[in-house]
Amino acid sequence: MTHQDTGFGPDLVEVFGPKHEDGGPELIQLLTPEGERVHHPEFDIDFSAEELRGLYRDMVLVRRIDVEATALQRHGELGIWAQLLGQEAAQIGAGRALRKQDFVFPTYREHGVAWCQGLDPLKLLGLFRGVDHGDWDPADYNFNLYTIVIGAQTLHATGYAMGMQRDGVVGTGDPERDAAVLAHFGDGASSQGDVNESFIFAASYNAPVVFFCQNNQWAISEPIERQSRIPLYQRALGFGFPGVRVDGNDVLATYAVTKAALQRARDGQGPSLIEAFTYRMGAHTTTDDPTRYRLSDDVERWKLKDPIARLAVYLRRNALADEAFFADLEAEADTLGHTLREGCKSMPDPKPLDIFDRVYSEIPPELAAQRDGFADYLATFEGAH
Repeated sequence: MTHQDTGFGPDLVEVFGPKHEDGGPELIQLLTPEGERVHHPEFDIDFSAEELRGLYRDMVLVRRIDVEATALQRHGELGIWAQLLGQEAAQIGAGRALRKQDFVFPTYREHGVAWCQGLDPLKLLGLFRGVDHGDWDPADYNFNLYTIVIGAQTLHATGYAMGMQRDGVVGTGDPERDAAVLAHFGDGASSQGDVNESFIFAASYNAPVVFFCQNNQWAISEPIERQSRIPLYQRALGFGFPGVRVDGNDVLATYAVTKAALQRARDGQGPSLIEAFTYRMGAHTTTDDPTRYRLSDDVERWKLKDPIARLAVYLRRNALADEAFFADLEAEADTLGHTLREGCKSMPDPKPLDIFDRVYSEIPPELAAQRDGFADYLATFEGAH
């Protein structure tokens, strides 16, 4: 394209377009959709066969969790479920790049990252079944509770990262001590004020936080081109820290990029933004019908970029996994599915009055009156058929 100087820098078409449905030339990729290994001058890592099989196992089992949870919701066992179908590589790649001392702030869709942090998936189902409000202690897993308020977790993450600075666990040079924060959000959340405010604070205080945006192309029913005139990763420059776009369907590239960004944060070099360019194969949640706003051709095109399929091709083509491995993994997934189904259905219903005991250490009179009034109301149903 010939650049004509207008006095305002590059031509707008050059800056804002054309739209790249494949992520554009800036997309960092180590494994193509066809399963071919490629290299990148800055983000390149050698993976052992065992590591590759481990990443593949993670993605397969996490997809099974998603499939089972979706089915459980359809059978009335869950109130709602936020699917991650198609985003397994973005989550597993990021999750496996973490060190034990790093801390994660998720949205409500990071089931794969939760898996990497050792969280029992039944704890996630308890939340979506409505029998608890998130039945895990964040300190036990370095994984915060799911955040439903769009984008709010990025502020929490930035504040936590600033606390790490003051605790002296950033930039010491000790790999067992230096820590960073990984903050997840979606492309829709990038339009929220909370996210942009967290960028400002993180940049101003050089906070050790990596902002990880899963750009799955849709903010519920709004396409990404209505949200931003430029690729999302380029927004970071305006706040004063680096941004990068990675193939979010490539688990190898996602791992490599996230690992580098986290290390940069641990070293005291401040925040960065990762845009994982991926696609939401399913619905936004199980209450959403994506056929009302997107074309089936788009879905079919993205199926060819399936993150699990491309790694399976690479493993088989290079004799890095035999058929026994795939058969054993399928059996493991079936066992996991059975455990999730039975475990979800056997969860005890919560006692309605327990919620009043989990607000204050000492119940104030006003809340006690509400509790007693609710107890009287519940008593009217005793013996009813």
